Amino acid sequence: MPSRTEQPRPSTPRTYSRWASLVVLCAGTLMTILDGNIVTVAMPAIQSDLGFSASGLAWVVNAYLIPFGGLLLLVGRLGDLVGRRRMFTGGLAVFTAASVLCGVAEGQGMLVAARALQGVGGAMTSAVVLGMLVALFPEPREQGRAIAVFSAVGAAGGALGTFLGGALTQALGWHWIFLINLPIGVLALVAALRILTPDTGAGLGSGADYPGAALVTGALMLTVYTIVGAGERGLGGTLALGLLALALFAGFTLRQAWAARPLLRLRLFRSRTLTSANGVQILMIAGMYGFQYLGALYLQRVLGYSELLTGTAFLPAPIAIGVLMLSLSARTISRFGPYRVLLAGLALITAGLELLGRAPVEGSYVTDVLPPLLLLAAGFAAAMPAVTGLAMSGARPEDAGLASGLFNTTQVVGGSLGLAVLTTLAASRTKRLTGAGEHLVAATADGYRLAFTVAAAIAATALVLTAALLRPGRTVSPPSTAGTPSTASAAEAPPHAPSSADPAVSGARTGTGTWSKP
Repeated sequence: MPSRTEQPRPSTPRTYSRWASLVVLCAGTLMTILDGNIVTVAMPAIQSDLGFSASGLAWVVNAYLIPFGGLLLLVGRLGDLVGRRRMFTGGLAVFTAASVLCGVAEGQGMLVAARALQGVGGAMTSAVVLGMLVALFPEPREQGRAIAVFSAVGAAGGALGTFLGGALTQALGWHWIFLINLPIGVLALVAALRILTPDTGAGLGSGADYPGAALVTGALMLTVYTIVGAGERGLGGTLALGLLALALFAGFTLRQAWAARPLLRLRLFRSRTLTSANGVQILMIAGMYGFQYLGALYLQRVLGYSELLTGTAFLPAPIAIGVLMLSLSARTISRFGPYRVLLAGLALITAGLELLGRAPVEGSYVTDVLPPLLLLAAGFAAAMPAVTGLAMSGARPEDAGLASGLFNTTQVVGGSLGLAVLTTLAASRTKRLTGAGEHLVAATADGYRLAFTVAAAIAATALVLTAALLRPGRTVSPPSTAGTPSTASAAEAPPHAPSSADPAVSGARTGTGTWSKP
């Protein structure tokens, strides 16, 4: 019999493959996140080149958001059925091909259609990532580090997209903000096929509840469409579409309550941790997404920055987010718990947005923009991993793909809501002031200040909801099934803790949470 030192140690290749898989997942996610933000700075160039009207230009963004937000739940469930690796790699292929079509587009219709196809590919890729990550890293400490890395890449990628959009547009033209995805997508796809472990899924025979899928997809798409077009449609049309979306959601809820194999198990929402974390995320992303969009416009239209200078001005944010998430996030959450870290992060975000609400017409980057930018970066670096872990800790392993799709859906809804509300407020204030005779630049700055102040109020609301609903000891784990632990409070566990349905955590103490047998 070989000695203990001669025995093979399988942990080394397994650990390597899991962290290599994380790199692949981060690369695919980075591409979709970059694309969601890289367009912002290039919008004036696209408008000038293709002749978009002011209202038509918005569809360069809307055409991406509507299928992306509408399909996340469906493709998340399909990923559970056909295999998450298959869904992820299929999404990479669709997204990369659509990016090439965007890059070679010579007319408005082709660009908008290609952006919609990008939204489909982005949904396929994004919906299953968190579920794959949780499955790859079931051990609490490693899962915490993996979530920190993933969140850092996602958050930094969002801010980095503004810089790349400005640099590529000014140096090479707007087409390259899409064509840059071709080499990234091909490399990510090849790496995914070689590194990610194949999974079979439950099989389509397990059922995807296609009537339910049609109802929820229609409801989500209509909701996003209602939000992003609210500024153009008027109050009456927006309310009518909103009521129709609510009716579709009600029909979907009834369908899920009675379907033999529901698309969305309603028991998922019995976890106050998962439900509250998604609600908090909607508000947090609403404020942050509005800041990214309006912040870039403030630098260009009020301070007179070029595309490249605007992108460069945002660079401290991704650097700060990356450093803080990778060096402090997991350790801080492990020590203080996700609840306290989330509260601190939301407080910093609120303070940063409130400072931006005081930015003057003749503002200085060093004194009026950089300090709130760093506060927002620090707050987001703290809050995003905490809320991600809380949301995923409230789901069972068999629901991980669905919970991942739900979490990404609330991100899109929050971003769309924030963008629609804040841009509408800013435009309305600017229009009213210019109509009263005020100078355009001053009126524009005043409109942005109003939007930033409202964004601060939205972030403060998220802070209050966190304190009220996610406090340790007040959250409820998913209902138990035979043989699964259920007495632990999900909010008391660290955000990297596996679902309470995992037998491996039965009776184990992890971080601030106690997992015990029923």
